[in-house]
Amino acid sequence: MSHPRIVVLGVQPGTPPFRIVEIDGQVVGEAKTVTDVLHAAASFGITVHDLDDPDVVRWVGGDKFTWTLRGAPRASERP
Repeated sequence: MSHPRIVVLGVQPGTPPFRIVEIDGQVVGEAKTVTDVLHAAASFGITVHDLDDPDVVRWVGGDKFTWTLRGAPRASERP
């Protein structure tokens, strides 16, 4: 198993929901989109060419398309 420098943890409740980003084992911030993950990486001098490469990014609790809690209604479905 590889040990990528970037780890994106599972979706956390919030408005909007977010994911915690770790770089080199340290929490560096919250991401609400893939772009936020790329900005965090760039701020640490990491250029990400492939978000699907497990040697570069480890996605926990979903993939790069997972930005809402499972079972939570989408904004368009809320009353």
